[in-house]
Amino acid sequence: MMAADPTALPVAVLAGGLATRLRPITAKIPKLLVEVAGEPFFSHQLRLLQRAGLTRVVLCVGHLGEQIVARYGDGTSWGMQLDYSFDGEKLLGTGGALIRALPKLGDAFYVLYGDSYLPIDYQAVGRAFLASGKLGLMTVFENREAYDASNVWFEDGRIRLYSKKEKPPQMRHIDYGLGVFRAAAFVACPHDAIVDLAAVQTDLCSRGELAGYEVPERFYEIGSPAGLNELDQMLRHKKTAPNSKPD
Repeated sequence: MMAADPTALPVAVLAGGLATRLRPITAKIPKLLVEVAGEPFFSHQLRLLQRAGLTRVVLCVGHLGEQIVARYGDGTSWGMQLDYSFDGEKLLGTGGALIRALPKLGDAFYVLYGDSYLPIDYQAVGRAFLASGKLGLMTVFENREAYDASNVWFEDGRIRLYSKKEKPPQMRHIDYGLGVFRAAAFVACPHDAIVDLAAVQTDLCSRGELAGYEVPERFYEIGSPAGLNELDQMLRHKKTAPNSKPD
């Protein structure tokens, strides 16, 4: 039976990619360990999750993932419970990595990208998912092409279309980077194969099984040098601002 408490859901962090856009920084370290405002990026992510009351994290790792294990261990020093799922000999893609991690994730779970910094109400997102009764939920932001290409037609509180190929004029929102899923959303997918999470989301949307949750706060990312620099400056300013709180 699925948990009714959003804080009981674990968080899968997708962090198995090669991070080629950040090279040479990521030539010898994984993206989660890239320094942002004087700390590894994952420390900032953990702080956001901890503040939201989410303490169980499963890291889907691949390239140089052993360094993350060595740095953070089982999460005890953070008051968190960290577990790891390795892709194996080949990278499995975002969906494939989640499918491999399903035994550690249980019936339902959040999904967060390993380069996303999302200062939002995670519990509200979890509650919306649990109330929806659907197999998945996508957070969306009214982007209007401001930060990346809009890929969601969101209207009247629901996702009418999610596509990285089609581009109707009603597409003003973007996938914000936080999702929630039931394990059953992946039941038809092959195991130990390359699967794109976006393809799973597109399929769920076409079947009316993808709930939408609009977020008012913009997202930050370290997937690109420009994004990394922007977040670094934002967090450094936050640390030095009067009456600032830890991220």
